[in-house]
Amino acid sequence: MTSADDFVIQLALDKGVLTQSQINAAQTRIDAHTDLTTAPPKLVDALIADKAVEARQLSKLLADEFGMPLVDLPNLRAPSADAMAVLPRALAARYTVFPVSKEGGVLKVAISDPLDVDTIDSLGHVLKLTIEPLIAPADDIKRTIDRFYGKDEAELNAMLGDFSVAGADGDGVKTVAAAGAPVETEGDAPIIKLVHQIILEAIQRRASDIHLEPLEKRFRVRYRIDGVLLEIENPPKRLQLSMISRLKIMANISIAEKRIPQDGRIQINMTGKQIDLRVSSLPTAHGESIVMRILDKEGLQLGLPELGFLSDDQQVVERLISLPDGIMLVTGPTGSGKTTTLYSCLNFINKPDRKIITVEDPVEYVLAGINQVPVRHEVGMTFASALRSMLRQAPNIVMVGEIRDLETAEIAINASLTGHMVFSTLHTNDAPGAITRLIDIGVKPFLVSTSLRAAVAQRLVRKICKQCKKPYTPDSKELRSLNISAQQASSATFMHGEGCPNCNGTGFRGRIGIFEMFVVNEEIQRMIYDNAGTSKLRDKARSLGMRTMREDGIRKVTAGLTTIEEVVSITVGDAS
Repeated sequence: MTSADDFVIQLALDKGVLTQSQINAAQTRIDAHTDLTTAPPKLVDALIADKAVEARQLSKLLADEFGMPLVDLPNLRAPSADAMAVLPRALAARYTVFPVSKEGGVLKVAISDPLDVDTIDSLGHVLKLTIEPLIAPADDIKRTIDRFYGKDEAELNAMLGDFSVAGADGDGVKTVAAAGAPVETEGDAPIIKLVHQIILEAIQRRASDIHLEPLEKRFRVRYRIDGVLLEIENPPKRLQLSMISRLKIMANISIAEKRIPQDGRIQINMTGKQIDLRVSSLPTAHGESIVMRILDKEGLQLGLPELGFLSDDQQVVERLISLPDGIMLVTGPTGSGKTTTLYSCLNFINKPDRKIITVEDPVEYVLAGINQVPVRHEVGMTFASALRSMLRQAPNIVMVGEIRDLETAEIAINASLTGHMVFSTLHTNDAPGAITRLIDIGVKPFLVSTSLRAAVAQRLVRKICKQCKKPYTPDSKELRSLNISAQQASSATFMHGEGCPNCNGTGFRGRIGIFEMFVVNEEIQRMIYDNAGTSKLRDKARSLGMRTMREDGIRKVTAGLTTIEEVVSITVGDAS
């Protein structure tokens, strides 16, 4: 055991953070270590593994003892590019330090052991800078090095070993792009590896989108994780053209055309798993901006509870999607999870005795056992024409990606009136607004009243990380922000995430839906037939038991699934 370990354990003992019995138990486990192929754990590591103490607690004790700042590396959004430029990855990994910022001739670095004066002196001598140490746990430092510098060469090569881009023949990289594409040479290997690394890291971190944005003096890369954009270490500006060209080759779109938007697709085979990326390029003032949407089929296997439906709502949805005819609409803005909800519903009712056909623009996910038709405007295959032809195929269930115009709406309604169950989406702010939207585009009220079975509005809120969630008591201001009564609060289980490696220090991991379920019964049918306004429909539905999205969000807050701040921010337009 090093002197630093001795020091921090004694310090924790003196401060009452650890007890002697915990130390003895950890030491007994070390003494019982019999595997000669591995070294026994250090006492500090054994105590952390036993959950007798947290690494961050020990770091805080050291920071307080030496009067040094404690740095929260998991929540570090973007370190100083200047600081990372002066401290190479190899040096950071060798000394287990991370450069946080650089101001003039002073470099602030995160270090785990404030007693390690040799490391501080050596860094100062090699870099010709004054080193100002900050305290952080060693594991946090190692993860942050990987996060911002990238994995080391050997580890990266091991991970990229099973990484390939499916081409026209399903194997390897697409080598033929549109006219003007350069032939790849051995000198392109570093660019290829860098692009693959960016995609690989995005998939590992559960990103839904990758944004590569050319700015005036830098080339910015951001991941969207759980709906929030997070900037990562930017590649050098000089690599911008090479990286964009590489991605356009992979997506099989014209590398010579830089004046108009283009769309393409990349299929990646990684460790036996196939992942699709939908690629969009857009010309901007400083070059082409690339956005890659990561389409992971695993998200479509979610059951209704995983989507966020609580047991009572789940029963209603299961009943609705099992009806023999009618229309069910899912509404909400772009990115609110409508497609995932519809696909999960289709999976639920996808049985061998039912024929299901979808028309989509584009087909994002290929579903087993379902006939999927892509929209192709250039040859006249619109939603309406595809839907008209689909009905001749005698389906039981039809999904229309989106109702955008009167023609599509009328065909969908006629299909529902002739014995088909139709699923589709609309862009409206709430569930009752779907009726007004259909009538606004020209559908007769009597057709809406007879065909519509339900409209479900939804938004996505971030879920509290299961590994670092802890109970907490919200203050009166937080409770007032959602009108949570004292009675509700007394029986609630309020939780929040403290931040851990599992959630990248955010306290959140994954998202769930909050829903507003507008079910059409005979009373509401008569109101739609009489062309009642949205507010009257909403009031009637509320009187019949419909919960708003905010009220559904409150249920998920009091169940400890999400936080008050999340629900307030997502339902800011719903103060009821």
